[in-house]
Amino acid sequence: MTGNSSDAPAPPPAGAGNGPAVSRREFDALFEAVRTWGRWTPADRGAWNRVTPERVLRASALVRSGTVVPMGRPWDTAAGPDNAKPALHYMSELGDIDASEPSAHKDFIAVDYHGKAVSHLDALSHIAYRGRLYDGHPSRELIGSAGARFGAVSALGPLVTKGVLLDLPAVSGCAWLEPGRAVHAEDIVAAEQALGVTIGEGDALLLRSGGLRRRRELGAWNLDAASAGLHVDAMPLLAERGITVLGGDGDSDVRPSPVEGLHSPVHALAIAAMGVPLLDNLDLEALAAACADTGRYEFLLLVAPLNIPGGTGSPVNPVAVL
Repeated sequence: MTGNSSDAPAPPPAGAGNGPAVSRREFDALFEAVRTWGRWTPADRGAWNRVTPERVLRASALVRSGTVVPMGRPWDTAAGPDNAKPALHYMSELGDIDASEPSAHKDFIAVDYHGKAVSHLDALSHIAYRGRLYDGHPSRELIGSAGARFGAVSALGPLVTKGVLLDLPAVSGCAWLEPGRAVHAEDIVAAEQALGVTIGEGDALLLRSGGLRRRRELGAWNLDAASAGLHVDAMPLLAERGITVLGGDGDSDVRPSPVEGLHSPVHALAIAAMGVPLLDNLDLEALAAACADTGRYEFLLLVAPLNIPGGTGSPVNPVAVL
């Protein structure tokens, strides 16, 4: 999936719809208010500790039709304004080297996945704020060339829990939220009421902005310059609800950032303060259609990151089962 950069729609002016502005002092107070350091053992699983076997059983009861909806985007090997580091995929064997039967065909893949094009999971080692990882661990001592010694994706393991989709364009009566549009706590509550769903403890919250539909219809644009996403004032509500993972069809942060001097404040609050891993760049279009067809916006969610010791995250293809 690529867009022609020459035809890419111009993003809105910096700051359009992303406010109110937040000072660093206000942000630091917010960070302290939602912080969950010292709450869980093991700490490097963070909020994933909320998902107990009992919650898995309750989530499995949400399966009614057996419809399976994957949410991973296709492996994107083409450069574009939202894909500065394209993934790699090439054939390493075409079955023409060894004459023995059966012939084998092999390929190679590689990716620098922490960007805007690959569906991936951010582990707790991905983000530090003021030099501290989640639970107060110093990042310089625990993150090195060999990877992370705290908060690695291998510590998370698979997640099976209740997923909740908030289809914000559907609630707003539009095709998508325009880039730069901030989503606030009141927007989340209004979406819950409109869609007949409630975010509860241990749930995975997925937010659809419709950005992928906009990309397909209008072309790609620089998502670092402008993208719809959460304002930091929504995070106390999500902390109160006790979510276990946060995801969406963007990277959760509204851009431009409303916080002075911070490019990804929601990342800092979710990962470094709350211990909540993030699911970035999901394709939620098919899930939104399936939820609209059934009138149900909660489902069984399965997330299985690669087992990468020391990894700060992993490419993923999360699956919803309705």
